[in-house]
Amino acid sequence: MSSAQPVHSWDEPAGIAPRGTLVLLPGRGEHGGVYERFGRRISADGYRVRALGDASSGPEAIAETATELLRDETLPGPRVLVGSDTGASHAARLAALGTAGLDGLILAGLPTGPGQAETAASDWEDELERRTACPTHRGRLTADPAFRRGALAGSPAPESPTLEGISVPLLGLHGTEDTVSPLDEVRRAFRGLPGAELVSLADTRHDVLNDVTHRTAAATVVLFLERLRLAPGPASGPTSGPAPGLAPIAVTETLV
Repeated sequence: MSSAQPVHSWDEPAGIAPRGTLVLLPGRGEHGGVYERFGRRISADGYRVRALGDASSGPEAIAETATELLRDETLPGPRVLVGSDTGASHAARLAALGTAGLDGLILAGLPTGPGQAETAASDWEDELERRTACPTHRGRLTADPAFRRGALAGSPAPESPTLEGISVPLLGLHGTEDTVSPLDEVRRAFRGLPGAELVSLADTRHDVLNDVTHRTAAATVVLFLERLRLAPGPASGPTSGPAPGLAPIAVTETLV
């Protein structure tokens, strides 16, 4: 791989045939290692996970590495791009560009616009409160010297996100208690996009893949991947339910 970007990797257990590949883009202040719990759980189901770094530290390099991984034919398909926080914004942009090798998209905790003073964390404890209620993950972030504190206060994007132009099956995951990116604003971003699914998780904050409902989030991701394996290919036409070609899924709440 031409890029020098570090990649955290989790593979399927020995003796298990690989079922697909996830390329994960973390959010503000994070790095790929923050998603170890998620990576281990998803890989245990046979999916390879490749987690990159915070795109705000080098968006072009991160995009290049993600593109190379999606095009890598030695990695099993379907190949799915997963983004959390600002990583979701970058993932949406790559998908809208029609990146080769991309079979599906998962957006977790999608930011809804420029950061505002009233939503910025005042100190570390406040940032933890906004990020996650999971005691294990709170401890992980607090003890992690590579995690960049205060980054959540930075502006996530110059403008509100647009999901126009995305043609691959799309799953959104969002916490009902997300004060960084309120659920109602995310609903508006998803509304009207053919084939998009937005799953809200109760009692969940901004770090939806690493909050108290992380098992439900991971299970929802695996169900989406399994349906994608059965019917890979781009979405084609409007629908009021799951992306075209994908079988129904049982979730807490699906919003379109």
